[in-house]
Amino acid sequence: MGFHLPLIFAFLSLAALALANHAAQPAPQLYWNSVLPNTQMPRAISELLHPDSTNEEKSTNIMNAVGNGKPTDHKVKPDDIFVQESRINYGGPSPSDKPDDIFLPATRIIYGPPPSDNQLHYKNVAIFFLEKDMRPGATMNFQFPRNSNTATFLPRESAQSIPFSSNKLSEIFNHFSVKPTSVEAKTIKKTIEECEAPGIKGEEKYCATSLESMVDFSTSKLRTRNVQAIPTEVLEKGATMSMHKYTTMPGLKKLAGDKVVVCHKQNYPYAVFFCHAIKQTAAYVLSLKGDDGEKVKAVTICHLDTSEWNPKHLAFQILKVKPGTIPICHFLPTDQIVWVPNHKTA
Repeated sequence: MGFHLPLIFAFLSLAALALANHAAQPAPQLYWNSVLPNTQMPRAISELLHPDSTNEEKSTNIMNAVGNGKPTDHKVKPDDIFVQESRINYGGPSPSDKPDDIFLPATRIIYGPPPSDNQLHYKNVAIFFLEKDMRPGATMNFQFPRNSNTATFLPRESAQSIPFSSNKLSEIFNHFSVKPTSVEAKTIKKTIEECEAPGIKGEEKYCATSLESMVDFSTSKLRTRNVQAIPTEVLEKGATMSMHKYTTMPGLKKLAGDKVVVCHKQNYPYAVFFCHAIKQTAAYVLSLKGDDGEKVKAVTICHLDTSEWNPKHLAFQILKVKPGTIPICHFLPTDQIVWVPNHKTA
């Protein structure tokens, strides 16, 4: 049998190209592909692997500095890393006691004190709602701003070389050339303290300092690698900080499993996600259409057991219900990910 040299050369060229593409992929993406070959990586994660041109120099400086574990020359600026995070509180002990940063519509859930009277003006915003409010034709006021927290992922080895502990704050500040009295230092300290605070009953929490560790935590809590990672997505351009009235469209989809893992992006010099697994929780994907024509695929979390929530919490005041009596739901912002088993999982 003779050799077909053109065919062999073509095959070798394709193999070389495949190897080059493989080598060009960031380490976190390679890990995702090896552990979750059948799970599509959502844009909310993939865009944190390849920073855009406006963020490229900043991310490169940080990456180069942490790659060898040496202090960085990159000067952290408030306007390029630390975007004010808005939160929702639903009761219990709190690592944060400031009311002005807890009850804003674009949210990650934390636990804290009851709301003050001046926070009740959010009654006309769908911070919390009931399952019946997801019926087709129902309307809710909300906002889905584009995520402006562009801090990117570090490879796991690089992230592990940097301290992430309230006992090592001076070392962390020095690493990122942050003054201990600065706003940036306060943000770093606050994020770490929230990560170290104990969870409430029925919650398993973990702060993932790399994509690899987020994958490991989520799959271990769901006890399967056959998973979906789903974010809220604005399907058409135009998302702004302005409020819109959204109409629920037909096609409500309930995701598999009665236990989900939700991961919330934190304010930090590199991508850190606060992840927690909560039992007795249902997740849905809801199609919304704004009064400006904007379409949103909104991930919705419904907490089936609210008996551990603070009885004076804002959710109960808005919805006029008592703890433990009825499921309470909320949207996930665009920088948060819900992990659920695939429907095909036994």
